[in-house]
Amino acid sequence: MSVAARKPRISKAAFAAVMRDLVPYVGQLGIRVQRLGFGTISLVMPASRQLLRPGGTIAGPAQMALADIAMYGLVMSRLGRVELAVTTSLSINFLRRPAPAAITAEGRLLKLGRRLAVGDIILRSRGQPEAVAHAVVTYSLPPAKGLAD
Repeated sequence: MSVAARKPRISKAAFAAVMRDLVPYVGQLGIRVQRLGFGTISLVMPASRQLLRPGGTIAGPAQMALADIAMYGLVMSRLGRVELAVTTSLSINFLRRPAPAAITAEGRLLKLGRRLAVGDIILRSRGQPEAVAHAVVTYSLPPAKGLAD
């Protein structure tokens, strides 16, 4: 069975609950799961006054939070609910000024190893055809049960 044909190991509703309940800051951002596949994800973060910075653009820290939670979803799409997977690296390039509008994150898992996962996240601002940011995120995965470190 091809990777594209496989079902994610967590449902959209279950991952939405993880965002809301396990990562309360992210829960406050109102991020919604648009699509969740086996190693792919699409999230949308609505614009709000609290996310704006001077100049009327979505603040960089909010964009980084969106990229980070997208990676968390990518990991769970392949492994199921793994609460102790954590960010070890997040590199983001802000490519252009986003409009004060919803931001969409499109992510794909590039590599899933025993201890590390690497993902690629593209952020787009509603109404702008080109990407506003690009992030590469690495997560550390907890050791598999029964394996010594």
